[in-house]
Amino acid sequence: MRVTADDVRTLLTSNDPTARLVLHEGGFRVLGEKQWRSADYAGALEVAGRQELRDQLGGVELSAADYERIAAGLTVEITNQGG
Repeated sequence: MRVTADDVRTLLTSNDPTARLVLHEGGFRVLGEKQWRSADYAGALEVAGRQELRDQLGGVELSAADYERIAAGLTVEITNQGG
């Protein structure tokens, strides 16, 4: 599975401060905490949290290349976890 720049952009621009990028049933979704914790998403793997990622980035304006770089890093993390 490969995280895309669009996945990262969707996460970071979400209006929900509890938003998370999760891997579920072969696809990535951005879900709020309540939805992610529901039975519908049991077994979903959390890839990144919106607020945590924003904190790491320090509020800088991101370019298209930045979104690609972040997506590639998240993909490596998933691969290393066996996802």
